Amino acid sequence: MKHAIVTLSESQPAIATILGQGKARIPTGGKIRAGIKVLTKRAAEHSVAQEIYAHGVAGGQSFDDIERAINQALPELKSPLVPKNVPWFTVRPNDFPNPEIASQILNAYGEDRGDGVKRLYRFPVVFPADAWQAVMPHELVAWSANERRFWSEYAPDGRVRYCKCYAPLPMDQHGKRAIRVFGGRKTMLRDQNDGICDPENCREFQSRQCNLSGRFIFFIPGIPSIDAFELHTNSFYAMSRAIDRFETLAFLRGGRISGFLDHRRTPFYLTKKLREVAHIDDTGRTVRVAQWIIELEAPIDVTALLQAPDDDDVSVQANAAAQRLEQGEAGAAPSSQIARAIVATPHERESLCRESDGPCEVESGMRPISKDDQPNAAQARQPAAGDQRCESAPSAAQVVAAAGAFGIDAERYAAYADCHWGPGWLRNANGRRRALDEIERYQNDPDGFVDKIDAELRAHQPRA
Repeated sequence: MKHAIVTLSESQPAIATILGQGKARIPTGGKIRAGIKVLTKRAAEHSVAQEIYAHGVAGGQSFDDIERAINQALPELKSPLVPKNVPWFTVRPNDFPNPEIASQILNAYGEDRGDGVKRLYRFPVVFPADAWQAVMPHELVAWSANERRFWSEYAPDGRVRYCKCYAPLPMDQHGKRAIRVFGGRKTMLRDQNDGICDPENCREFQSRQCNLSGRFIFFIPGIPSIDAFELHTNSFYAMSRAIDRFETLAFLRGGRISGFLDHRRTPFYLTKKLREVAHIDDTGRTVRVAQWIIELEAPIDVTALLQAPDDDDVSVQANAAAQRLEQGEAGAAPSSQIARAIVATPHERESLCRESDGPCEVESGMRPISKDDQPNAAQARQPAAGDQRCESAPSAAQVVAAAGAFGIDAERYAAYADCHWGPGWLRNANGRRRALDEIERYQNDPDGFVDKIDAELRAHQPRA
């Protein structure tokens, strides 16, 4: 796989390579922008600037290109465009390696709210990592004309925030030619303030040259792309509110924010809300202004993520079943035998039941799955007709079918699940749900899941 998704949970130690020593990052391949730019009052007085702006917007050009064209035509206008806060997101073909992606996003999630123009007001997202710092990276940064000039970076212990910059390029012995640098330009601590990022005593921050800058990194369901998309924001309020939601959902979901939020494949949503935001003006007074702020929504019943009282009985029963299986009591069929029954034909299933000393404990409502016609993982998530219990928890057949979509046979997956989740996973609704959630996390890396199963089974093999 050319671009691997960075997974911060359950990750294996990285293998050192020449190009593999940098920080792990999630590759991105397209931008959705939070707002627009419009002509300044002075620029709007020039008909040439108006014509260039209107032509550029109609042609889907970036605002940087439009501003550059206005500067070439009217050199006296140094900054002809100014940001404008609007209730929609901007999606332009030029912001994507494949321009068709812009139209795919608008066709799938765009809305016409009465003005005759389809715009992106709200869209679903799925985050590819479980650490919010990885899917919402941010920093204090000051830009020069072409690159970052200064930026903030925390020490490994997370206690000290440094101010970094690029180190001067080394010159050859004659001082006339820069030495080729391998792996990109080197960085160093800034000379001022002993390299400490101290905004209250920073010249660039006080003159508004250095500002908070962040971005959300995500995938959009239904939009095919090997790279993630990104949405930039400079809003302290938007990022702070997003952190609150990330931490809340992670707490309720055992540390997870990646993937879909529940077994019904509910995603996060990004939208905008009009809110009053307080800020300090130049005179030191608090001023409140209305702004459209990026909002991260999680449209799920959070109480469903908590264990209900009735679930306690299920857990007790599952633990008791696990003990019986471990002790080898009569009448208890191992998970591997149940897995064989799941994929068996009705005739084969009767034979398997006869092989068992006790009753065949295959779940009712399971239909046999042909080995030649296994559904893919997405289809496995859908409940079988007439099986209402699947609306709250997947059946064992669905879990095994999802693993089968990766080429993993039922007995092998059942053996792995017994080792990883405990023998009671199959009879516990929460256990089956966790097992299917794990399979879904590996949708973009099926080979990695197969390797994980092989490693776990090897670790549990009896030693000679």
